[in-house]
Amino acid sequence: MWVLVLFDLPTETKRERKAYADFRKRLLADGFTMFQFSIYLRHCPSAENAEVHIRRVKQNLPEFGQVGILCITDKQFGKIEIFSARKQSSPNQPPQQLELF
Repeated sequence: MWVLVLFDLPTETKRERKAYADFRKRLLADGFTMFQFSIYLRHCPSAENAEVHIRRVKQNLPEFGQVGILCITDKQFGKIEIFSARKQSSPNQPPQQLELF
């Protein structure tokens, strides 16, 4: 399962820029990686684990701006088509999950 955090935050004042930077730093500290400038994503091995990270994002929401949180499955994410300067590139692969029996 993939958790995507999409946001549009104001950066006009010093206070707003600090809130933007703090929000971004918290996402990175929680294991999210930048997909695009205002889109961060994180792979989660289960829906329960995704809920933990969604809860953390909600706890750190900035005072102003808009934030969206979207969960998609590995299969849905695998259907994404990514282009960089008209050249197609492959999406991030989910990390290998260790299975213990």
